[in-house]
Amino acid sequence: MHKIGWLRLPLGITYLFLYTPIVVLVIMSFNISKTPFVWKGFSTRWYAELFQNELVRQGFINTMIVAVSATILATILGTLLAIGISRYFRSALLEAYSLAPAIIPDLALAIGLLVFFSLMGVTLSLVSVLLSHVVFGMAFVAAVVIARMGQTDSSLEEASRDLGGNAFTTFFKITLPSLAPGIIAGALLVFTLSLDEFVVAYFTNGPATPTLPIVIYSMVRFGVTPEINALAALLLLVSFTFVLSAQRITRLTDSV
Repeated sequence: MHKIGWLRLPLGITYLFLYTPIVVLVIMSFNISKTPFVWKGFSTRWYAELFQNELVRQGFINTMIVAVSATILATILGTLLAIGISRYFRSALLEAYSLAPAIIPDLALAIGLLVFFSLMGVTLSLVSVLLSHVVFGMAFVAAVVIARMGQTDSSLEEASRDLGGNAFTTFFKITLPSLAPGIIAGALLVFTLSLDEFVVAYFTNGPATPTLPIVIYSMVRFGVTPEINALAALLLLVSFTFVLSAQRITRLTDSV
C-alpha cells in the first residue's frame, strides 16, 4: 500500500500536466476580453461570433461529413479485413502490409496519396480527403479488431456450423456480437483521428472545401484569438461526448 501511495504522485503530476491546458483553454473561451491571455470577465460572446463565422461553419460541416463517412466505411472494410486475415489468410506479411497505413508517418502517407490521386486524375476535394481517411482508418480498425479476435473463442463459430448454421447466420449471430467491443473501439478511434486530422487533409484537399483543422490552421497563423479557444472547447465537447458514449456502448455490449 505504501508503494502504491508513492505511485499516485507521478500519476497526479501527469494528469495535471495533461489536463491543465485543457481546463485553461475552456475557461479562457468564456473570457470577454479580445486578448485570449488576460481574464476580464465571463461572456459567451465568442461562441455567438463563432457560429456567425461562415468559414468555421462550412469547415465544421465538411469535417463532420468526412469523419462520419470515413468512420462508417473504414469500420466496415477494416472489420472485414481483420476477419479475412485472422480466419482465412493467416500471413504475417499480409497483416503487416494491411496495417502499414497506421504506422506510416502522416507526411509520407499524405505525399503518397497526393501522387496517387494525381496519377489517377482525381480532382482534390472532400472525396479525396474521405478516401485518404478511409485508407489509414481501415488499418486502425483492422488492428483493433484483430486484437479482439485473439480474445474470442472460435469454437463458438465451429459449434454454430456443426448445428447447421450457414456462414451468414454464424457471422451475424456469433462472430459480429463477439467482435462488437473491438469494432466500436475501432470506429471511435477512426472518428477521433478523422475529426482533427490535418496533414493528410492539407495535402489531399482542394481549396474550396477546407476541413475544420485547416480552417483553424489558417486562423492560428494570425495569432490565437478567443474564437479559436471557443472552437477548441467545442471540439473537446464533441470528442468527450463521443468517447463517453462509446465507452457506455462497449460496457453494455460486454455485459450481454
